[in-house]
Amino acid sequence: MNKKVKITFTILLIIIILMAVFAIQKNKPKEENNNLKIVSSFYPIHIITMNLVEGAQNIENVCLTQNDVGCLHDYTLSTLDMRKIEKANIFIQNGLGLEEFMDKILQANQNLKIIDSSINITNTLQNNENVNPHIWTDIKNYINQVETISQKLCEYNPENSSIYTANCEKYVQALNELNSNYTEQLAKLNSQKVICLDEALVYLANSIKMDVTYIETNHEESTLSADTMKNIIEKMNKENIKLIFIGEENNLNNAQTLANETGAQIIKLNSLLSGEFNKNEYLNKMAENLEILSKLSVN
Repeated sequence: MNKKVKITFTILLIIIILMAVFAIQKNKPKEENNNLKIVSSFYPIHIITMNLVEGAQNIENVCLTQNDVGCLHDYTLSTLDMRKIEKANIFIQNGLGLEEFMDKILQANQNLKIIDSSINITNTLQNNENVNPHIWTDIKNYINQVETISQKLCEYNPENSSIYTANCEKYVQALNELNSNYTEQLAKLNSQKVICLDEALVYLANSIKMDVTYIETNHEESTLSADTMKNIIEKMNKENIKLIFIGEENNLNNAQTLANETGAQIIKLNSLLSGEFNKNEYLNKMAENLEILSKLSVN
């Protein structure tokens, strides 16, 4: 074998060895870390978890759904969602039937510990005999959810319990201040009548003691029937209802029709169903709602 052939053979051999090493490394299973994996069901619950786990050690905190999914009614789990669940240790849900996919979650991970944030909520509202699960827009309910999740995290992950407790106290203090501002600044809205076209805002309106008529539209502002619209308009004119609440993400069609026929104001508020994954978003958006509501002129 001459020198040129030897060089060529050596180069080919090196290439083959490198390719083999690359293939082995590519197919080698990734090492599992020992982090506690916490999965929150959707946006408002994830904001709570972000606040509680800040500074906790060996924690992986993820949200099951994207931050723009909105309400989970009729939500279908994706392949990516199911992958998040496979190795999870704790799943935090809103509860009250909002997460209709819980059977699939438990089938995918039978060892999963479930935290139901709604277990201590006592002032649930109903519409057509169905419980309205959108409890978080009542700040007192939200505080209850924060405390419930914190208590359960301490139980399931005691090594970080002091952090969860401290974070909970800090967050609840800020929420109590916000709630006090709502009480003081929105007293003028007590007993004021309002038509609510977003079920996530019914709890907010109820928390400030407004007289709420809720019209179910499933967040999508689907067109209401002519008879339904007629009945609502008659009620608004008869009872002199001059306020209409809708979510920022809602379509204006129904609200605009009602406003045109009754002279009512359309008030767009944030329902906290979507937004940035920022731990201060609930405080910020509810403060913005407060500012809007405080400027309302009422009879």
